[in-house]
Amino acid sequence: MCYDIKTQLEAQLARARRNGDEIAVREITEKLVPYTDLPLFHASGFSHPKLLIYTNDSPDYPIVATWGLVPHWVKDKEQLKKLWNQTLNARGETIFEKPSFRTSAKYRRCIIYIDGFYEHHHQNKQSYPFFISRKDNRPMALAGLWSEWVDTTTGEILNSFAIVTTQGNDLLAKIHNNPKLKGPRMPLILPEAWEEKWLQPINDELDIKAINELILPYPEEELSAHPVAKLRGRAYQGNVPEISDSISYPELELEI
Repeated sequence: MCYDIKTQLEAQLARARRNGDEIAVREITEKLVPYTDLPLFHASGFSHPKLLIYTNDSPDYPIVATWGLVPHWVKDKEQLKKLWNQTLNARGETIFEKPSFRTSAKYRRCIIYIDGFYEHHHQNKQSYPFFISRKDNRPMALAGLWSEWVDTTTGEILNSFAIVTTQGNDLLAKIHNNPKLKGPRMPLILPEAWEEKWLQPINDELDIKAINELILPYPEEELSAHPVAKLRGRAYQGNVPEISDSISYPELELEI
């Protein structure tokens, strides 16, 4: 799964910078970033941080959205609070089937740019967090689903998103060994050549098939991983730059 990420401003601006529009970059930085929770050296999805996402409706200019997708059919904030811890991730294999995700899967897909993500390795009833990033240190483009929800009592509009996940590659199979889960998972990381395909409109079953063909594990040889300090409990350092630094656990048997 993917419940813990690292993303800083430069990662979030990756798509805008790639387009070479410095005016847009400046506008995004000045007008949108203040409404986000950036920088996030470690963010848990369960705290529902606000990030920038690039949507199929606005692929070049991002919007601010909250992590934890709120489907359009949610009635009120009470129902919202019960649901959105369950919609941080969307299993790629079933996005066109699940009631919480199928409308967004068809009409509202997005990309979230991050520096990397954290997963836990389990050994002798203890868990050890690892930070996973690209070997070339470029931002990861995560496939996402998004939604626009309107609070009928206040008129407030809430943009929200879920991170799509897929089967874990061999690297994640070593790290993400939670005995309570059915096999390793990982976020759906899009190669640059696939980013536009993820945002393409869907008009028929062939288009759905084309989207499903993108839901594959990212090549392990392009990723690096190392253990980091604890992300839970009293030892947690908080949202600080060094949270993703490599550390050593002498008792840890896993070798990457």
